[in-house]
Amino acid sequence: MRRRDFIILLAGAMGGWPSALRAQQKALPVIGYLNTASLGPFAPNVAAFRQGLSDAGWIEGQNVTIEYRSAEGRYDRLPSLAAELVDRKVDVIVGAGTPATVAAKSATSTIPIVFTSSDPVGSGLVASLARPGGNLTGLSILTIEMMPKRLELLSELAPQARVIALLVNPNNPSTERIIEKVQEGARVKGVQLLILKAGSKSEIDAAFASLVQLQAGALLIGADPLFFLQRSQLAELAVRHAVPAIFDAREFPAVGGLASYGASLMAANRQLGIYAGRILKGEKPADLPVQQPTTFELVVNLKTANALGLTVPPSILARADEVIE
Repeated sequence: MRRRDFIILLAGAMGGWPSALRAQQKALPVIGYLNTASLGPFAPNVAAFRQGLSDAGWIEGQNVTIEYRSAEGRYDRLPSLAAELVDRKVDVIVGAGTPATVAAKSATSTIPIVFTSSDPVGSGLVASLARPGGNLTGLSILTIEMMPKRLELLSELAPQARVIALLVNPNNPSTERIIEKVQEGARVKGVQLLILKAGSKSEIDAAFASLVQLQAGALLIGADPLFFLQRSQLAELAVRHAVPAIFDAREFPAVGGLASYGASLMAANRQLGIYAGRILKGEKPADLPVQQPTTFELVVNLKTANALGLTVPPSILARADEVIE
């Protein structure tokens, strides 16, 4: 081969290297994060999820990409958002809450899904906690199982209340199970239970108006992404209408709610990130048991109690994990 021909051939081969190298470089894996409400109020939970991912060796923007989808509180948007993530061919879908996870499960039976859910077995997400099967696993945060305990604590905070209202979102697939659990607890406590429903911000206002008309002495808030999104509104309305209310997570007393009892959402979301990271490394959801929290937080806001004219029993203060003054 003549020297000139060799140089031309070599130059041509070198010119093809960049595209060949790009073809060989594997694209970053993609996580699709599906949330029912807008992400802003959930920012600490998302940060905890990223921390869990980091603990598992995955850092957003470095070796993994996260695509966020939010239904902005509209449950009817979840199926189309889940379909978007499936069309995007993400490697893992994160279902933040039962409604988002139900939509994700309906959209795919092959892409791994990790979730937080109040009742994954009762919601039909998994066959069992120990052996979830299929393409889903995650964390059961036991919000439904804890409803009778919240009712008991509410009765201690407002012992004079013989009529207690339960606020639920009719669009949440867990609503009927929440109602059943609280009805059982109400029968045991011997109190009358009223069911109020709200699926939007305006309906929350209307629910509180009817609460006063029905003369309910206390209020139990069902766990729901919309209610978490509107937690400041709920806390303010409860104080304005002088109704003692109990919630499922410490984020409610933090903005003025009276009290909460439930698992740490931050801890749950961190574990969610760890599970997502393990699946990205090749583990299968069917082989990862659904985890449950081992500790629960009782948080009381004394400032709100004073505004309501309530004296918090010493027994509750002694058990409280956090007292906001």
